[in-house]
Amino acid sequence: MSYGMTRDQALDLVRQHIETPNLIKHSLASEAVLRAMARRLGTDEEQWGLAGLLHDLDVERTADDLARHTHETVRILSERGLDAEIIEAIRLHNEEAHPDRRSSTFHHALAAGETITGLVIATALVYPDKKLASVKPKSVRKRIKEKSFAAGANRDIIRECELAGIPLDEFCELSLRALQDIAGDLGL
Repeated sequence: MSYGMTRDQALDLVRQHIETPNLIKHSLASEAVLRAMARRLGTDEEQWGLAGLLHDLDVERTADDLARHTHETVRILSERGLDAEIIEAIRLHNEEAHPDRRSSTFHHALAAGETITGLVIATALVYPDKKLASVKPKSVRKRIKEKSFAAGANRDIIRECELAGIPLDEFCELSLRALQDIAGDLGL
């Protein structure tokens, strides 16, 4: 199915709008987790992967202003004719900028999937070799319980994986494996 943009076009768009290497890596990580979630749930991997890849196009422009974050992304993607469901999931991954709330499996999956990437990567970075290959699923589960660790990774949003239909323990393992599969792209 066509969503108005290929994966290559989406990656080009990410590179046009995001300059910071770690933010580009976050987009790639989010894509990998969303694709893994889609496979697990039997949904459209391409649609969910595009949402993960494109969700933060305006992140550098809006900096830390959550009231503005996603508005520019929605405008850019709408002008390019991207699938409305993808745009809606992207819009609602940041509820602070909008009056409505996440209500679908896709919405919850994108929010949880993009949020857990920071926690998994932070877990890898505390290992001596700083490699995702060294991380075990139980380490990710343990770090979720440590609120001071990777404090920016909102645990309530990560737990939305359960609203998407994936138990938290399974989600931790699925996310870790997805990131391990692209460790070379992430430099980890």
